[in-house]
Amino acid sequence: MKRRRVKITGIGFVTPAGIGKEAFWQGILEPVSRVTPAKKFPEEAGPFVAAEVKGFHLEDHAKGFNSKRMPRHTQFALAAAALAAADAGLTLPKLRGKGALIMIGATLMDFGVINKGVDIIVRKGPNNALPTSVATALVSAIGAAVSEAIGGTTRTMSLQSACCSGLDAIGRAADMIANGEAEIAVCGGAEAPLYFHPMLELKLAGLAPGNPDHAERQCRPFDLWRTTGVIGEGSCVMILESEESDRPGYAYVGGYGYASDPAAAPCLGMMESMRLALANSGLRPGQIECISAWGPGHKVLDAAEAQMLEKFFGPDLPFIPTVSLKGAVGNPLGAAGAIQVGCAALGIRLGAIPPTVNWEHPDPSCLLNLSAKPRFIAHDNALINAHGLSGTNACLVLIR
Repeated sequence: MKRRRVKITGIGFVTPAGIGKEAFWQGILEPVSRVTPAKKFPEEAGPFVAAEVKGFHLEDHAKGFNSKRMPRHTQFALAAAALAAADAGLTLPKLRGKGALIMIGATLMDFGVINKGVDIIVRKGPNNALPTSVATALVSAIGAAVSEAIGGTTRTMSLQSACCSGLDAIGRAADMIANGEAEIAVCGGAEAPLYFHPMLELKLAGLAPGNPDHAERQCRPFDLWRTTGVIGEGSCVMILESEESDRPGYAYVGGYGYASDPAAAPCLGMMESMRLALANSGLRPGQIECISAWGPGHKVLDAAEAQMLEKFFGPDLPFIPTVSLKGAVGNPLGAAGAIQVGCAALGIRLGAIPPTVNWEHPDPSCLLNLSAKPRFIAHDNALINAHGLSGTNACLVLIR
């Protein structure tokens, strides 16, 4: 059977740069970081900084759900799914009975309910544990909430491949539509890790900064003076459909690939994931017109990704506009790749590439075509990279 082309027909964003397509696009084009000091953690643990989604209320986007009983990452995904459906001229209930595929990725279980449960046990004893946490904390609960909003029987699957989860969910859903296994998918990523645990452990592991001074300047992707990344939160969910759909698309999913790193060789698997994605898309490296890099602002990981890009693209790399979104919205782990895909799709349609916020001092080990200002450049395709600390890598190619 001939593989069908797959297009993105709706996009929903819940991010520190903005909620909804219009607000996100306006916010992500601003050379502004949304990283701020995080105030809700115990003082004895020291300072934290993070990129938070401000002003979010589930009821503004999805009616009839009790947000008080729903984990924050699930609320993000449900709101983003409703926004994506509306952007495609649909509603989630209109997908009932259409065999919709739901595929949402996340890195972590809901630490909000886990933290709360442990705190209650410490204060009141084991008989006061929260039995509901067994179900609500699961990554699979995210897609289940979207399924409930649609109603009826759906085909729901959750992905947990570290920080590649959201991009992997989009890539896998696109493959299923291309192969004729589904006609429409609701897919993407969601993450809400801004709780005492795991933020304390991330800080102690050197994956989140502990200095509160000038928080907005601390995530500096590919900058010479970068130190480590900053954790964020958010979601991006999109509607994918086959080329037979009469709804207009932002871009086609041209190719997707994934691969893991060997031990002690960070980002080496990115080479294979890029090779597979381009092979699937029918493009050569020299034909790529924009790169959405993972670039978390980490001293080692940024250099490793830059090295892989240099090996893969060779002398073409300095001429390919490249961007990292992490300086603007932090690293929302499993949601990051999905946000990059949604942003790249908008960029292809609107002819713009957002700034790499806080990139000021070029690093000789990161020879990328970056800009701290937005660039209004028409382009017909984009390559999007994601990398996870467990050695996962994923790459997706969008084509006009």
